[in-house]
Parts: sequence; C-alpha cells; structure tokens
Amino acid sequence: MKIEKDSYRHKGLRKILINSLREKGITDEVVLEAMNEVPRHRFLDTVFDNIAYEDRAFNIGSGQTISQPYTVAYQTQLLRVKPNDKILEIGTGSAYQASVLAEMGAQVFTIERHKNLFTNKDLYALQKYPQIKFFYGDGFEGLPTYAPFDKVIITCAAPFIPPKLVVQMKPGGIMILPLNEYDSQRMIRVTKESDGSISEEHFDKFSFVPMLSGKSK
Repeated sequence: MKIEKDSYRHKGLRKILINSLREKGITDEVVLEAMNEVPRHRFLDTVFDNIAYEDRAFNIGSGQTISQPYTVAYQTQLLRVKPNDKILEIGTGSAYQASVLAEMGAQVFTIERHKNLFTNKDLYALQKYPQIKFFYGDGFEGLPTYAPFDKVIITCAAPFIPPKLVVQMKPGGIMILPLNEYDSQRMIRVTKESDGSISEEHFDKFSFVPMLSGKSK
C-alpha cells in the first residue's frame, strides 16, 4: 500500500535530508531542489513511512531497491541535466529516479526488465509526470526506435559499457553508470565524441544490484 498524503512532517523530513546531502558534498542546487519537490515516501510501502527520508536504500520487491538518496543525487549531478533533455534510464525500479529527472524538466524514457515492477508502476509518477514514458524490456538493447538520446543513466551495476546504448546517444551526449570493479562498482561518466568514440571519467565507488540481460517474468 502506497502513502498518498504529503504532510508537513514529510516536507520537514525532506528538508533535513536535502541538508544532509549538501553536507555530503552534493553541490548542484537544481538537483537538490528537484529532490526536495519529489516525495520519496510516495514511492514506498507504508511500512517505510517513518524512515522514508533516511539516506539509505529500501527493498521494493523482485530483488530490487529504491536507491539511497545520496546515490540518486550523485548520479543526477554527474548527468548535468538540462530542461528538455531526452534521457534514457535503464532500471525504472520505483520510478523515483525518473521522477527526479522529470522534475528537472527532462523527457524520460525508462526501461524495466522486471514484469512485476513494470506492471505495478507508481501511480504518482504516472499522474504527476506525463513526460515519463515507461517500457518493459531489456536495458542492454535500449530503445533504438526513440533514439538518439541526450543522456543515458544506468541505475544498476553494468558489467561493461553497453555498446548499443552508446550508439543511441547523440554526439556530445553523456552516460552515467556504475561499472563493475571487483566487489563493487565505480561510477563513471562516458562522453560520446563527434567521431563516435567515447571518453571516460571515473568517480567514487558504490554498490548496486546487477544489470541483467533479457526480460524477467
């Protein structure tokens, strides 16, 4: 059961969370403002109501999680979102990350491989952000019909940089993904050059659920 109301208490807890993200090094105020506007508790079961604004991940079923707010902020900051950016997201999950991107003015095309999560997609995101388009499919394949994309964000641990997603990026486009590195993942930013080649920037280590091929029933 999802919580529908966004109370003064929830808004106060969000402000505390946003301040904690600033203290942890998130500097993009546009990202922070978007996260302050998106009610994270509405993407979670009521059992998490009292702890929804703690800076940690929560189980959402099908072996998946809603990412830690710091991780969402970190990836979004690296993505350099601009209004009207066309963004491909791999791993819809709860649709919280997609909603943050939409709150920033992006058009979001998001793929989920787990049928249960896709079928039970969050009604808040559906109603609030019509610019989010949901797809059930294989993230490694992307969405060639809707390409090219300005940005790509992968919210699960990738074993390699998916070549088909690079093809679907515009020249000058960027991709943010956690790339497997031994027992954790290194967050990297991939930029597609005008000649089709890519350059990489490496950042901090994180822990994500794995990116898997195919669709799960």
